[in-house]
Amino acid sequence: MAVFLKLKRHSGYVLFIVVLLLKLKLLHANLHAQNIDMNKLDHLIAIGSLMLASFWTLWLPRRGRTIALAVLNVLLTVLIFADLVYYRYFADFITVPVLFQAGQVGELGESIRSLLHLSDLWLAADWLLWLVFVLVMRVMPGYRRLEKKSGTTAGFKNRAKDRTQPISRFVGGLAVFALGFVLTFGPIRHYTKTWATGLFEGGWWNISLYNVTGLLGFHGYDIYRYAKEHMGGETRMTEQEKNEMRDWFAKQAEARNETNESFGAYRGSNVLVVQVEAFMNFMIGREIDGWEITPNFNKLMKESLYFSNYYHQTGQGRTSDADFSSQSSLHPLPTGSVFVRYPDHRYDVLPQILGERGYETAVFHAYEGSFWNRNNMYKAMGYDHFYSKKDFTMDEPLGWSLGDKSFFRQSLELMSKESQPFYSFLITLSSHHPYSLPASVRELDTGEFKDTIFGNYLESIHYADAALGQLIEGMKEKGIWDNTILYVYGDHDNSIPDKKDYERFLGRPLTELDMHQIMNQVPLLVHLPGGKAAGVDSRPSGQLDMAPSLLHLLGVPTDGYYMMGNNLFASGTPFVVLRSGAFTDGKLYYIPSPDNLFENGACYDLAARTETGIEPCRVPYERAKKQLQISDRLITEDLIPQL
Repeated sequence: MAVFLKLKRHSGYVLFIVVLLLKLKLLHANLHAQNIDMNKLDHLIAIGSLMLASFWTLWLPRRGRTIALAVLNVLLTVLIFADLVYYRYFADFITVPVLFQAGQVGELGESIRSLLHLSDLWLAADWLLWLVFVLVMRVMPGYRRLEKKSGTTAGFKNRAKDRTQPISRFVGGLAVFALGFVLTFGPIRHYTKTWATGLFEGGWWNISLYNVTGLLGFHGYDIYRYAKEHMGGETRMTEQEKNEMRDWFAKQAEARNETNESFGAYRGSNVLVVQVEAFMNFMIGREIDGWEITPNFNKLMKESLYFSNYYHQTGQGRTSDADFSSQSSLHPLPTGSVFVRYPDHRYDVLPQILGERGYETAVFHAYEGSFWNRNNMYKAMGYDHFYSKKDFTMDEPLGWSLGDKSFFRQSLELMSKESQPFYSFLITLSSHHPYSLPASVRELDTGEFKDTIFGNYLESIHYADAALGQLIEGMKEKGIWDNTILYVYGDHDNSIPDKKDYERFLGRPLTELDMHQIMNQVPLLVHLPGGKAAGVDSRPSGQLDMAPSLLHLLGVPTDGYYMMGNNLFASGTPFVVLRSGAFTDGKLYYIPSPDNLFENGACYDLAARTETGIEPCRVPYERAKKQLQISDRLITEDLIPQL
């Protein structure tokens, strides 16, 4: 009987736990992540973490506890909802570094609106039910009389009794904390001692952490990880660690520093790099209803070197990650953006290296300079000029900012004022999610895809391609075409993961391998002066390869720099590692499982395009894992000055 009375007294708290557990289950059901379920132990972790987040409310008097639980309900619901929306775009969860980029959320506008679903209202169902209950009670006969009575007699006695039991409340809160601790960390310890060994030591993907800790546990660990990372003081390497890391980078440099006929063949040439927003590889050379989607790119391919298996290697930082990895030849971080988290650390980056060799360096991006912390990062990267939105005339407002056609035209005008040789890096915007171009600039009939997000994406890419054609003509008119290396690549995928769209477009069923490559491959086209070395290179390649490859063409050895990428103009087959842990060596292709267990991943024979046993991928898996770990440590601990 006493137990029943205690439960009745704390019925509001029990209801809070039940409601938030249902919301966590709702979030999990919307993730659709393979090999990640929510079993009985996961339910215990969820309940335990909710108890750890709320035990302190039991120390408050009844009225204060009710208010605290209501506020906590709102805060946790907002967190769950934010994670859900963020996951739909990035397939990841919000982290502390991402919160430092929160100022960018308002800029996303329509992109975020397109990620909201009507079913998300279920997360607020308890609030709506409570509102209905209050309204109904307000109109019930005798409610005010009962409310007054309870407020003056029984309520007074209950509150008076509650105030006389602070010790009881304190002990009860501690008991809930202890129970929550056991329910949370007991199963987590079991996981890390069995199938998730080493989870918290490796450079694992956030979804893998979530699979073990649950959502609230993940955020708790993320806060701990961030505090440890930024408040633990400088990490000093031992001499043995320094030598091991130097040896690793020396071997990478030895593999790419091949002195062949292309080394230094374009010494003194201008370099113009174009990073095209959401430019993917699957539609290159294809038509829809008889119309080429990328006619200008296709035409340029005939006199350029086209890499047909070029991979983006981005993480949460998306466009900024593509920028960072291409310029530094290092991997982005597993959480957040290097641009935001570590702009003051030292990197061996292309603009700084070329600037030291007499190049005038500039970056062009017709958007706010504070977005992705570009103002600070570009100074640190050694650019002579950063032309942001304030430097452009908004004569073609389109999508996020200035249309690519006007952006290229105005960038060429600014570029013509620079001394030669120059290094210019251009970042486009018009093909950004959610691809809502106005009807006045739509020139592609997308047929069955018309007025779908997939069709809108194809139209956006068609516009971006037309702008690229105008850029090339502008370079010829300015007289810089014949002495400039043009390097054009895509930054990341289009955030449209529905396999049915790609199957309809390509006219065939797609396997897991097909989809993984489609979502991770972006085009790379390198036009050399005189149209030399034109053709198709089908070897695997990635964004980390840009800096060492361009330096090779310009005759700059890279053995003195801490770079991880391959030289695309050297012989041999490059080894390409994605931020997720996927990798390929041209023969094998490994797709990691969301739980990040090697054995649960899939190893494919690329020649047969069939899944093999897992063992052939074990050795290259360890190689890929080590590469990611070295890159993460080099960045987060600012090791280049020590090395």
